[in-house]
Formats: sequence, structure tokens, C-alpha cells
Amino acid sequence: MSVTSDTSVTSAGPSTVLREARIPGDGMYEGRRTLRRLPEGWEERPYELFEVVPQARTIGAEIRGADLSRPLPPALREELNRALLEWKVLFFRGAHLTSDQQRDFAGHWGALETNPLLAAGSSDDVVRFDKGDGAVPTYENVWHTDVTFRERPALGAVLQLREVPPFGGDTMWADMAAAYDNLPREVKERVDGALAVHDFIPGFARFYGPERLLPHQDLLPPVEHPVARTHPETGRRMLFVNASFTTRITGVDRDESDRLLRFLFQQAHVPEYQVRWRWQPGDVAFWDNRATQHYAVGDYGSARRVAERVAIEGDRPF
Repeated sequence: MSVTSDTSVTSAGPSTVLREARIPGDGMYEGRRTLRRLPEGWEERPYELFEVVPQARTIGAEIRGADLSRPLPPALREELNRALLEWKVLFFRGAHLTSDQQRDFAGHWGALETNPLLAAGSSDDVVRFDKGDGAVPTYENVWHTDVTFRERPALGAVLQLREVPPFGGDTMWADMAAAYDNLPREVKERVDGALAVHDFIPGFARFYGPERLLPHQDLLPPVEHPVARTHPETGRRMLFVNASFTTRITGVDRDESDRLLRFLFQQAHVPEYQVRWRWQPGDVAFWDNRATQHYAVGDYGSARRVAERVAIEGDRPF
């Protein structure tokens, strides 16, 4: 085989014109990001009833010194709610709550939600994820916000790990307010005021067949929510689309909608917006479902992982 020399890459002297450096558009970008934890104008005050240990720059804090096993006095409930709004997901090491105590804790934030598509624990409002060899791999390895296919998606959820695999099985959360803050200006202009359709079928069809989904189809019709919602307590703008349930942007050509949604889905993958929690048995996480996406990491093979989740009914996004 002969080799031909390419003399076009050599020159007698240094180049005087910089060659074009182009990467494909509509993808993620590198560089500095704005990482703002609190809404503009928010008054930050010290916590008096527990210790807050930050786990990441904008999202995630461990709470030390709060007893979740007893009814919350109003002052403690108020301070925990402020921590939830400021950190978006709260972690409690070794809480070891009973199912009833977990339900009672979540109930301080509103009525509890049921989900007929997921396995129940001790009651209909306790979802049990018992994962091991041969278990249905529900809700792992995908960034999502819970039940956005409902008119009133969950306000938040309280998750406890009953059994932890010997390695892996972490959960990650992404700050969707930070994701919105860092959208390019032209993308913000396209999503502000836009609506998107959410449907339960794409997310659940990953692991259930039509015979399981058909009975719920008429009870859970597609709904529309803002692409960027406003948090009802902080007033902050947040991305509110996810790869499990958001199917299209209303009033936009399908190809254009798919292209924009792919870009928006990618935002949850930015490490600077994330926190990752390595579970120990009895740990509890309480997250603001309005402001976050989460990702259960399915990297523990055939080992067993048992978790129970209680979700709190939310409001209609605006």
C-alpha cells in the first residue's frame, strides 16, 4: 500500500488565519455556569433548631438534630420547610422511621398521594420499591420528576432506604432552577410561556406492557404544564419537562419540539446542578418535586435494594 504525503498541512511559516472551529449546535456547552442557590431578594437567616450540612453548591443538605419520629412542632415544621425551599432536597442519616412515622412526617406538608401503577407497602399511600434479581426495574437510570402526568403533580416526596446493596444504588437530584438560569437567552425566549404535554404512558411503557397500562389510560389523560413553571412559594422559575413523561411542546412542529425537548432534557445531566447521596440503611430523603429531577442509579446488579416512598399532593403548575 502506498502512502501519499499531504503537503497541505505544512507551510513555510506560522499561519496568519485561525482555522474554523465549529461544533454541532443545540447541544450542551462547556464553561462557567451561574450557580445561584436562593431566589433573588430571598432573606437568608440562620437555622436555630437543627444543623444544616451542605452537600453541593446549590442543592442538597443533610439535616442533623431534627427528630422525624415525632409530630413536628410548628416552629420546626416552618424551619424544615424553609430548608427545603433553600436546598431543594434534605437528607436525614439513620432516621429509621416506621412506615406510619414516615407517613406522619410527610403529612405535615399536605394530603398523601397514591399511585396505582406502583407496588404498595403497608398502605396505599406508601410505595415500596423492592429491587433484586428478577424485579421490575421501575424508575431507574432515567432523570425524571414524579407524576408530572397528573394535573396536580406531587409537591414532594419522602424516601427511606430499608435495605441497601453492598455497593451502588445511590440517588441523584438535579436543581431545575439552576438549569433554567443557565439556558441561553434565545432558549428562554422560546420556553417562557410555552406549554408541554405530559403523559404517563412513555415512562411506564419502559417496563409494563399494554395490558397493565390500558386500564389507566382513560383515567389519566394527557395534561399540559408550563415548560418553565413558577415555584408557588419562592416565585423562582424552573424547567418543568422530563424525559419520562413530557411528549411534545404544544403548538410546535413535531421535529422542532423533539429537538428542543432533547436539549432541555439534557440540562439535568449537568454535574454542577446535581447532588448525589450514598445511602445507608434508615436514611431518609425529602425533596421538593416542583424544583428538582432525580435519578435512581441502577448499578448494583442482582443485589437487593428496598425503599419506601410517600408522596405529597401538589398544586397545578403555573
